[in-house]
Parts: sequence; structure tokens; C-alpha cells
Amino acid sequence: MKFNTIREATENWIREFDRIPIGVVEKLIGEDYEGVTEITPPSRYDRVDVHSGKYSGESGEIIKHDERGYLVGFDNGERHYVDEEDMDVSHGDGYLPMWGTMWAFSDSLDNEWLEDHLQEMADCGFRIYEQEDYSYIFGIDGAGYDFYEQHWIPLYKARGLKWHKAA
Repeated sequence: MKFNTIREATENWIREFDRIPIGVVEKLIGEDYEGVTEITPPSRYDRVDVHSGKYSGESGEIIKHDERGYLVGFDNGERHYVDEEDMDVSHGDGYLPMWGTMWAFSDSLDNEWLEDHLQEMADCGFRIYEQEDYSYIFGIDGAGYDFYEQHWIPLYKARGLKWHKAA
């Protein structure tokens, strides 16, 4: 079945996802933080703190990533490439995303895609975690804007789905 618009197709796709209240995820984490492991690679717009290497002690925002590493725009106005192992992403809101719901793919093909496309999913604005019972779970750090335009439709496109009529 073809949907008239990409938004309709995307809405239909995400209706199939398992919705997990953040309170359930907090229980899965437990007191030892071993039940859920964040595996999100750094992505564009992430705030980072550099902890080793030439720019140790500096902070900034990722501008882009490519084969040379992550181009960081430092707070002092300089731009330099930094290796992933030399920096930590700053998530000011804590270990879990701020939105009160997380999701898991209900289709094994989506999970298989995610295994090899963590960066693309992160670039769509998702924080990604591994969990024994759900395999992968993911959430959004944001509020007050259109999630479809900023996250869900870009994920639909990154996933390579074409369940809509061409525009």
C-alpha cells in the first residue's frame, strides 16, 4: 500500500514501534546502571568536552563528522578535528533522553538495519541504547517542536523506506 505523503507513511511506520514509558526504562536500568547501555555515537550539534589529546580541556559543538574525525567548533571560536575517543558528549539532562517515552523497533529488519547504521540514527537526533529484552531502544532529547519533521521523517528516509507516492 502506498501512502499519499511521506508523513502519512512515516506515521504508519512508527505506529508499529513498541512505546516504552521512561519509568519502565528507569526500572530496567536499576541502581547499578547495567540494565541499559547507551551506544549513541556523537553526532552533529552535540556538545562535547575534550578529555585527552591536543585539545584537552576544551568544549564545543560538533559541526560534522567524516573520515578525519569529528569537526568541533570550540567555544573559543576555533575549529579542529577530534577523535571520538578523545571526547565525551555532554547530555545535560542525564543518562536518558528528556522525552517521557522511548521506543523499540517491533520489526527485526529495522533492528538489523540499526546494527549497521548507528551513526545515521544518531544523525536523525535519536539517543540509542542496548537492552537485553528489547535489543535496541531509542529516545529523543527535545521538546516543543515537530518531531516528525526533525526526527521521524529523516529516520524514515535514512532507513530507505518508500511507502509513499513520489512528490
